[in-house]
Amino acid sequence: MSAATSSGYLHGRQLRRLMAEQGLTQRDVAALTGVAPRTVQSIVEETARPHPRTLQKLAAGLDVSIDELFAPRSSAAAAFDRRTNPAVAEAIAAHPELFRDWTPAEFDELFSRVAVGGEQTESGALAAAAALNDRRELLQAVALLLETDQADLLRDFIALLRRRTELAPTESTAKAPPNARRRPRSGANDRELRV
Repeated sequence: MSAATSSGYLHGRQLRRLMAEQGLTQRDVAALTGVAPRTVQSIVEETARPHPRTLQKLAAGLDVSIDELFAPRSSAAAAFDRRTNPAVAEAIAAHPELFRDWTPAEFDELFSRVAVGGEQTESGALAAAAALNDRRELLQAVALLLETDQADLLRDFIALLRRRTELAPTESTAKAPPNARRRPRSGANDRELRV
């Protein structure tokens, strides 16, 4: 289990839970909070870590404390997720091979996912399980590579990808004048990655 999972830093999981409890879609969350729909989607899908200002907007718009966006899952929240996603249990029963060696936290994560408009379908649950398995395999591969002589190369590659992501235009900068966009920094710390 990663530190993020054990510490309760999975903002996406918490946001999905709040959305389900309040009956909100991603579009609703964007409208209530003033956070761009693309940003809401990336938080829900856990493809990006939200900026502290974004967390403040989410908390204010959803009328919750910021702590609730960080809080570890309670047994009540896990029970709520299991009650509202019966198709996930059906997918687990029908395809146990996909869930071999899963931790309780991974099952909680699967049950916490919601589809557009509400609960998961069995096919949606299977797709989510496949995505979680892919992520687990990737994290295991990264952990293995970090123990080899390729660790520095992997760190450099990840740093390059993070810089590219941070410099990529967002919805708000995509419409801004070209001189308003962030420019890449140049300097001794920016090494070119050659593979």
